[in-house]
Amino acid sequence: MATSNRKKVKKGKITVREGALKRAKRLARGEAEPVRTSERRSKSIEEFEGIVSLSRDGFGFVKVEGRPDDIFIPMRKLHFALNGDFVKIAVSKRRLQAGDKGRSLEGEVVKIIRRSTKPHIGVLVVRGRQAWAIVEGRNMPYDVQIDMSAPDPMPEIGGKKAANGMKVAVLVTDWPKRSAEPVGRIVDVLGMPGENDTEMHAILAEYQLPYRFEPEVEQAADKISEEITAKDLAGRKDFRGVTTFTIDPTDAKDFDDAISYRKLENGNVEVGVHIADVTYYVKPGSAVDKEAFARGTSVYLVDRTIPMLPEKLSNKLCSLRPKEDKLTFSAVFEMNAKAKVINQWFGRTVINSDYRFDYEQAQQIIETKEGPLAAEILDLYSLASILRKQRFDKGAISFERPEMKVLVDETGKPLDVVQKESKESNWLIEEFMLLANRCVAEYATKKCKAKNPTFVYRIHEDPDPEKLDNLRNFAKNFGHNLGDTSNPKEAAGALNELMKEAKGKPEENALQLLALRSMARARYSTDNVGHYGLAFQYYTHFTSPIRRYPDMMVHRLLAMYMDGATSQDKLYYEDCCEHSSVREQIATDAERASIKYKMVEFMQDKIGREFDGHISGLTEWGLYVEVEPTKIEGMVSLRDIRTDWYEFDEEKYETRGKASGRIFHLGDPVKVRLLRANLEQKILDYELVDE
Repeated sequence: MATSNRKKVKKGKITVREGALKRAKRLARGEAEPVRTSERRSKSIEEFEGIVSLSRDGFGFVKVEGRPDDIFIPMRKLHFALNGDFVKIAVSKRRLQAGDKGRSLEGEVVKIIRRSTKPHIGVLVVRGRQAWAIVEGRNMPYDVQIDMSAPDPMPEIGGKKAANGMKVAVLVTDWPKRSAEPVGRIVDVLGMPGENDTEMHAILAEYQLPYRFEPEVEQAADKISEEITAKDLAGRKDFRGVTTFTIDPTDAKDFDDAISYRKLENGNVEVGVHIADVTYYVKPGSAVDKEAFARGTSVYLVDRTIPMLPEKLSNKLCSLRPKEDKLTFSAVFEMNAKAKVINQWFGRTVINSDYRFDYEQAQQIIETKEGPLAAEILDLYSLASILRKQRFDKGAISFERPEMKVLVDETGKPLDVVQKESKESNWLIEEFMLLANRCVAEYATKKCKAKNPTFVYRIHEDPDPEKLDNLRNFAKNFGHNLGDTSNPKEAAGALNELMKEAKGKPEENALQLLALRSMARARYSTDNVGHYGLAFQYYTHFTSPIRRYPDMMVHRLLAMYMDGATSQDKLYYEDCCEHSSVREQIATDAERASIKYKMVEFMQDKIGREFDGHISGLTEWGLYVEVEPTKIEGMVSLRDIRTDWYEFDEEKYETRGKASGRIFHLGDPVKVRLLRANLEQKILDYELVDE
């Protein structure tokens, strides 16, 4: 069953080599695995450590911290390393000093320090007393042989028994020296291939995301009382008589934020940002809290939400549903007509929401100036508009890539792919959430009783100057000039101006993409360096504790400091921040994978159809093309263009035909035909129609 590029060996009766089980146990514990080649210790060798990124063709790259370029590892020098493994590699000092004369720097794996704990997804094939997971992943060129000597090689998991033809998740535990493929064990049974639940569960399994709660967590949540007693209300400000509402997506089930509004006698208005008081119900160290921390965040796949908290909490007890008393943690602002905050107050409250709007309903009120609570919504929109302008005037980044949404039916079948629209009703909510997050962070840092308090910030560091220079050079190809980026504020203005110039032009998407790549990734930290993209000196995440664990940490820290506690353990909270940042990225990757899967599924019945599109990416092996109007991306392989020999010029960032001189740039319009749609690998192959 091997589909690797290694020499295939005839499969006979499976035998387990002496010590294989010990190795499997060691690998399962994450201990180092020495490569079965001699480790060279020559003075002519420089060693690095990093994580392997494996291609479906069998070669790999290792990203080394502090080096701008990945180090190429040919297949013959991987020495049993697989995608995601943390390895030690050796590189010739001579080649390092020579800069490898423009070629990819080449290295060799000399030790597998730690095997990846990320499972591979494949279809189980059972042949007598042997079995394999036939893996179709983009980063796995090998099948995985199932260790039939394990105590339960064909387990029943989640009510499904592993059997021939089923899709399973397997974890590599060993790679015997004379075997053409690695050996592993089944860690999840997902269902029959092609079924929607199976494929969504496969994505969750691939990213090690749970799709169900353990019974003890559900039971712990069920034991939390739904009754609000006098004890629960003690010390809370009562906002039940104040006009309050929520604005959320049409299909939302968990409402973790509400807005209250009332006119004050002095002519100012009071705006309350009321957030579900999750930490009042979820105590530190409880079963529910431990599970929420482990998950870190809710995950939003195309057709489902994988909540951070059990349904009783996320959709019922903590959800700010209309006409129900709810316990909240609030940021309340007195604001004048110019949106200046005159006074602010933070604390625990109780609310009763009057109305539940979706974004479309609120947008209609803004546009027509008619409807329920129209006066309140219009006044709040006026204040939000001022806050938004002030933010951009101070240097907030004002560009975003178009975001596409896959519409599916009740069975998960994709019906259409449409662009998400962010309108004034979205901005209304967004600006008040940003206000609350900013003011909470500043208050906790500067005005709480604790001295130099440890706090959880949402930070976004300044852009990379080298990447900004690359963007400047690239923009020149289109006649654009990126202004002064010598300091962060000027850089923000220059970026905004560049995006304004490129608006509506073929190169807009390409410039947006490169501009975004020049930015650091926002993350959580106890070290406040501000939020560059929002132009805030202080910023945190306070407003979504139902779906983000860092917000729960912020609620707890704020409550402790308001009650007079001293500064909390910085190292502990920094570890929590790092964990939360990792979980957030994993969830984002899974969400993108589900979108990509559904986009490929949407295109399956369109093989042979032609589309207008534009070039969204250039590499040495192909042109990436986004087709209109869905923005669904696929690749035109350079080797499939038979009329000329095309080469990618990385310095000029263009692809040129040797004979014809034809040049492809990012953003160029092209017409393509869909050749193939590979669901397993989530890949679309296009061909040029006008080559």
